[in-house]
Amino acid sequence: MSGRPEKRSLTLRGHRTSVSLEAEFWEAFREMAAAEGKALNALAAEIDAARDPDVGLASSIRVQVLRWLRSRAATPGPS
Repeated sequence: MSGRPEKRSLTLRGHRTSVSLEAEFWEAFREMAAAEGKALNALAAEIDAARDPDVGLASSIRVQVLRWLRSRAATPGPS
């Protein structure tokens, strides 16, 4: 994978916006949404509503994905 950000369009509360994330973050973001039983746009809207206005949406998504992955890693799975 190239590591270059990929721009995708999302719809947040009826408004289209573009977000640039690396392919790995898009993949993990989709996994996160599926695990939480939410549409990607709905999860993005939640993150957008909760973020500090001085922090960009893409950065907020990356941080939430990282937190989600860390929480999964810290939870022991079946052996």
